[in-house]
Amino acid sequence: MRYMSQRPRSLRYEYELFVEREIENYKESIPRHAILKIGDDAVQSLSSQAQLALTEILLCAEVDRIIRGRLRLPSFATWRKRRLKALREFSRPERWGLRPDSALTRTALSVAEGHVLVAGASEEGTTIYLAANGCAVTALDTTEDVLERVLNAAAEVGLTGRVRFVGADLSNWSPDRPLNAVVVAAAALSGLSIVDRARAIELLQQATTAGGLHVVEGGADGEEALPLEELRASYHGWDITVERGGLGAGIGRETFLARKEVA
Repeated sequence: MRYMSQRPRSLRYEYELFVEREIENYKESIPRHAILKIGDDAVQSLSSQAQLALTEILLCAEVDRIIRGRLRLPSFATWRKRRLKALREFSRPERWGLRPDSALTRTALSVAEGHVLVAGASEEGTTIYLAANGCAVTALDTTEDVLERVLNAAAEVGLTGRVRFVGADLSNWSPDRPLNAVVVAAAALSGLSIVDRARAIELLQQATTAGGLHVVEGGADGEEALPLEELRASYHGWDITVERGGLGAGIGRETFLARKEVA
């Protein structure tokens, strides 16, 4: 089982990482003789400043300054404006093919700043949409491609601090913190045995806070994750509804929703 996450970062820190990454990418893209030429330029520049002692740290910093100038990287203010614009775009349900009135959209609004588990999502949209709307998200999947897409999308708009990726499935993972909502893709449950499925649902229910919501999406072409009768029996005592249309725009799916009663 693998966990991947980062602590929340300030926009200033994210900007510094962006600049560092761009500079390192530039260094790797040019031949060695070009790097040496930049080094010579840095030595010449520092030598003109008689009050400074030439050290390796100063030299490296001067090389980075020269490269930054050549790349014409945006100022923090400009970069921040672009980042916030991208974040607003990622927080729109339409960006991910979701209806404004979908179950997932309503879930994001009801548990903003809460902790959500996303299990078995084959696309990054669900995880990133929830994170962009303020949720802390644990994404559960065993597929490397899913991991890469989620992490790349999160890094694009500075959401890595809100997303934790766990390389596991519901049969071998247990919640390690309270959950305000759970979003489960069809494959995450249908691939389990009846015993493992019952155990997984029970553990998720126990970890869910009062008033918390579970969303189980139907499979493609109307195929259910598992029979609705089984789901209803598993959520005895919860407030249950079934909606047509799935999490996204597809009209052939059914979405099972269950809200935990408030004591």
